Amino acid sequence: MDEPDPKPTPPRGFDAVAEAVLGDDPATAYDGGGTVFLAGPMARINEAVKAGRVTEAAQLAEQTVGEASHTLGPEHPEVLRLLELTAYIAYLAGDPTRAFGLSLDLARTRHHARDTEAAYGNIQSAATAWRAVRDPEQGLRMGVDLIGLWTELAMEGGPAAEDIEQLESARTRMGRLAERARKLNP
Repeated sequence: MDEPDPKPTPPRGFDAVAEAVLGDDPATAYDGGGTVFLAGPMARINEAVKAGRVTEAAQLAEQTVGEASHTLGPEHPEVLRLLELTAYIAYLAGDPTRAFGLSLDLARTRHHARDTEAAYGNIQSAATAWRAVRDPEQGLRMGVDLIGLWTELAMEGGPAAEDIEQLESARTRMGRLAERARKLNP
């Protein structure tokens, strides 16, 4: 019998964001209580998401990102977490293109900061949003950027290298998208 994995895989991507939003204390889900001025807006955003008011949640998230970015700086960890939440809300609202763009930008930012775990989580979110894009040509354009960064992360080791089958699955999807695009534009 195989030994159980002593370290379970942490939730990544939108799964981790959803856990934070749906957790017991939404006011501290992202900042651990350390950034007090975000507690109220985070509670309102999370409540709107929980209640299914995604348009309201998206507006609140955008506003909060702007305020936090101005106060803390655009690469502050709490601003990045708010951007993750904004990407998740865009995905919930049926805007996978926006969710993809935000998630891929976050992955780049975190990759440059050498935070491989967070960068890979954002890659997973971007991949989830990318899979929701139905236009094959748009999917191909997005996939080139996604797979490029994903490959770079995998070559550097860390969680992306440990989960290479997901990258291969994305490459396979690119082949399917290319075939669909050829059929649409013979």
